[in-house]
Amino acid sequence: MTGTTQQQVFEIIAKQAKVDVANVKPESTLKDLGIASLEAIELIFDIEEHFDIHFPEQQGANFDSDTAQSLVDAVQTAMDEKAAAGEGAQ
Repeated sequence: MTGTTQQQVFEIIAKQAKVDVANVKPESTLKDLGIASLEAIELIFDIEEHFDIHFPEQQGANFDSDTAQSLVDAVQTAMDEKAAAGEGAQ
């Protein structure tokens, strides 16, 4: 998978929602895209695995209000924290 973090996250969301990636907008909520809570948990695992990151446990997804962009932001934050931790570990 190539492209920006946003494109990659949107592709993972589209795959989970079984919709065309063009239907995934930054303001789309998981609920708008038809992703139920159990599917959203799988989605989070897929995103974590793809980017080799871990979201904090307390940062549970809110399916009614979390947007596709908020997931992109969470991925970016987790990647930044991972990079910062990696720099400090050497």
